[in-house]
Amino acid sequence: MSIEVGEKLQENKMGVMPVNKLLLEMSLPMMASMLVQALYNIVDSIFVAKLSENALTAVSLAFPIQTLLIAVGAGTGVGVNALLSKQLGEKDYKRVSRTAMNGILLAGISYLLFVIVGIMGVKPFYASQVKGNEQEIYTMGVQYLTIVCVCSFGLFAQLIFERLLQSTGKTMYSMISQASGAVINIILDPILIFGLCGMPKLGVAGAAVATVLGQIAGGTLGLIFNLKENKEIQFSLGGLKPDQYTIANIYKVGVPSIIMQAIGSVMTYGMNMILIAFSPTATAVFGVYFKLQSFFFMPVFGLNNGLIPIVAYNYGAGKRSRLIKAIKCSLVYAFLLLFAGFAVFETMPQTLLGMFDASEDMLAIGVPALRIIGVHFLVAWFCIIASAVFQALGNGVYSLVVSVARQLVVLLPAAYILARLGGLHAVWWAFPIAEIMSVSVSTLFMIAINKKVIRTVPDQV
Repeated sequence: MSIEVGEKLQENKMGVMPVNKLLLEMSLPMMASMLVQALYNIVDSIFVAKLSENALTAVSLAFPIQTLLIAVGAGTGVGVNALLSKQLGEKDYKRVSRTAMNGILLAGISYLLFVIVGIMGVKPFYASQVKGNEQEIYTMGVQYLTIVCVCSFGLFAQLIFERLLQSTGKTMYSMISQASGAVINIILDPILIFGLCGMPKLGVAGAAVATVLGQIAGGTLGLIFNLKENKEIQFSLGGLKPDQYTIANIYKVGVPSIIMQAIGSVMTYGMNMILIAFSPTATAVFGVYFKLQSFFFMPVFGLNNGLIPIVAYNYGAGKRSRLIKAIKCSLVYAFLLLFAGFAVFETMPQTLLGMFDASEDMLAIGVPALRIIGVHFLVAWFCIIASAVFQALGNGVYSLVVSVARQLVVLLPAAYILARLGGLHAVWWAFPIAEIMSVSVSTLFMIAINKKVIRTVPDQV
């Protein structure tokens, strides 16, 4: 396909197609693949929980480092996505290819950093959270997280190649690569954990191996789809040399996104430290909550992935009314998704926890916890879409400020204070409290970006 043909197809889709149809076409494949992604996260923990509650706790404690892995990979991808989509809107195809190749280079460098984390950082990480009489949790956790970090090249490949496909509007291929990796993980989980089909019983390590094999499969498919279908990008080994200007622009949006998600890692680590002081079961409940909430939040993040290139492209192309309509439609869909999550958490927490073989102690802690935390779904939808708008318009620092304020300035201190004043039951109220602050700040920033950026965009037909 020639550049001219690619340009015509891109213009027909991103700049001309009815906005609601475009948003759904861009987002639905990603929402579906992220639903599968959320499902395999849940299934992973369900199988691990059948080993023991200690096994579930060990995997739950790994979540901060896993969040950090995804933060670096996905945050870099967000920077590549926003920059590349803007360049497509400006029809600067030479810079498009340079951006893509530099994104791949950055993904490789990121992987090497986490190999070091896997070799040198996992043991002290678990030692800081696990008490001396919980050696089984320590041993299983170190085993699990070491495999996840050292073999994370599949994750980084999957994230960057999916973002390149999303940036050029090929979300169906992105969905296939991500969903395929998730399905492979789900299939391999019971086989490797429990030693089925003639395979050795690996326990928690089997869950880690299934995870990385799924990621490698998804990354491989993403590479193949890019090489065969992504004609807007010229791939070449020579293009892997770093370009200072391109990398700076990738990380202008990417670094705030990385830090924003990495803050989630710090928050999770801090919450684990607060909760494990009560009991390992409380930490397991927190881990289960994160798995369950992803089933509702992941589709909203998929909606974000479809929204970012649409907003960035129409910003670059000078089409303000399309940009605004995309934002409004996204807000409606995000609300509907998270209201459904709120309803489920409030009406059937026992059923949700029962999927993880919850003990009586876990039910006693978990049922009120899910109901209390679920309240924040009612406002989180706005904050997530606002964050995507900030990133797409090159103001990722707004998202960073909101995330820092929510998770470090409010949530963790509130959880610590509530733990001291009201005990374990009171800790969970920190989430709704933090979300109220988050929606307030996000609203102020949306007003500011509308005035400074959106209103200044011309409205070309």
